[in-house]
Amino acid sequence: MIKVMIVEDDPMVAELNRRYLEQVEGFTLVASARSVDEALSQLGQHHIDLILLDIFMPGMNGLELLARIRETGRAVDVILVTAACDSHSINEALRSGAVDYLIKPFEFERLHAALSRYRERAVLIKEQPVLTQSELDQCILCKTRSAEENLPKGLDRNTLNKVWENIRQIGNNSFTTEELANFVGISRVSMRKYLGFLKQIGVVSLDVTYGAVGRPVYKYRCVSLDSDFIKRYL
Repeated sequence: MIKVMIVEDDPMVAELNRRYLEQVEGFTLVASARSVDEALSQLGQHHIDLILLDIFMPGMNGLELLARIRETGRAVDVILVTAACDSHSINEALRSGAVDYLIKPFEFERLHAALSRYRERAVLIKEQPVLTQSELDQCILCKTRSAEENLPKGLDRNTLNKVWENIRQIGNNSFTTEELANFVGISRVSMRKYLGFLKQIGVVSLDVTYGAVGRPVYKYRCVSLDSDFIKRYL
């Protein structure tokens, strides 16, 4: 079993992450922490393989904890689960060796995919001390998976490409499902599926605002117009 620690100062979010974790085979929660100091203490008491780590916490933040882990040479992997969507935080996390980065709020499917990829990698490395280039590309670096295999059922690569082209034209401005559906020329129902997928993989973010009559308005915004991650699906 892969031993996990959740580092999250919000009890409700920590509980939600725990419930998500329970639904993925091969993982067990061995510790929880609400601050960096508490996390460091738990690391001294338990063998931990993977940390689900928030950035925004009182005192030292999650990026500082990740840096400390790397400085001490601990054999611990980290998946960021955070509301921090700025390029600096993402870049710092990746430079410090984070194996994945999830932006809140996220769908369970996105966390499931991150944990599943991590489990596959861990099993492969444990069972095979020597890897071929093909195994490395396919199972760890994800270089050879086709775009069609990666797309959820019901999504089309050509349509996704049109959606992405229109999002790039909109630039840093926010947009609604209906607006983008009109630009692309598909139904709002279909567009919700594409935007849900793009949100799941961290390409767009979703903001909810309330008008004068209290009705929520859902607006999307592109996280990074220069994202290379989307290219593997196009």
